[in-house]
Amino acid sequence: MSDRVLLDLAAAHPEATVVRDALAARDWGAARAAVDAAPPVLRSMLIDDGAERDDLGFLRDVISADPADTTAVAMLAAHLIRVGWRIRGGARARHVSEQQFTEFHDWLRKAEIALLDGVARNPADPALWVARLTSARGLSMSLAEINRRYDKLAAIDPHHLPGQNAYLQRLCPKWGGDWEMLHGWCRSAMLAAPPGAVQARLVVDGHLEHWLDAGRVRSYLRGKAVRIEIYEAARRSVWHPDFRKDPGWVGLAGGLAMTFSLMDDRPSAARVFDLLGDLSSKWPWRYFGGANVAATIVEQRKIAYKYAEIDR
Repeated sequence: MSDRVLLDLAAAHPEATVVRDALAARDWGAARAAVDAAPPVLRSMLIDDGAERDDLGFLRDVISADPADTTAVAMLAAHLIRVGWRIRGGARARHVSEQQFTEFHDWLRKAEIALLDGVARNPADPALWVARLTSARGLSMSLAEINRRYDKLAAIDPHHLPGQNAYLQRLCPKWGGDWEMLHGWCRSAMLAAPPGAVQARLVVDGHLEHWLDAGRVRSYLRGKAVRIEIYEAARRSVWHPDFRKDPGWVGLAGGLAMTFSLMDDRPSAARVFDLLGDLSSKWPWRYFGGANVAATIVEQRKIAYKYAEIDR
């Protein structure tokens, strides 16, 4: 059994390497060609991945020369949001200083300005709406405004997973939502998508957010109602005959493998680990605990295979 874990987006989607190399060379033409050739969900994922770079200031010149280049707008805005979020940090609001909030909001407002112009020029670009959902959450905009933005995205692409992930976060109580609303929406979004689709990830992520908020108490995930929804999500996706490895599938499978591990259903976890092979993602495994995400995955994979062999 391999101890290798590939957490990089490029392991599942080599296009990410092409985009990164082009950005490093400041060859925006090549970067944009690779991004825009991808299907919509992967396109948004590639934009978000590219936005992690620290040297994207040149995109301002790209946009100045061609304001209609909303790929550049979406990536620059996502980058500005990331800069702001790094300043804020991941702590709950009560642990964030006034100065941090001020700087955080300043960066998000810069992103909002760019995005507002972007959607005026190309309102059908889903990546712009994904970024606008994230900035709106960080700026504590009302749920009515969040819903308005999500409805705009859903009208373009009703199953746009990056935007659905952003909307899910806003429905969490830590951002002003509530659990009943969140779990109801997650299941509805899963059922609205075709069988085998990656939207089952929303149900899994919703319950992992609830488990985290409950203090990582495993009994939450082992409750009857939650177990029913987790198994339904697996049957609706990775265990469905129509399942395809569409963009986002690694995060879905990783979430299920982690959830089954926490539920002590090791045979089911092993089944999902088999599907993943060496692939995985930092999300949601960074919630599991431990400083080394890859080491945690390897450990849980070994445990799953050990108990699965006993059951066989």
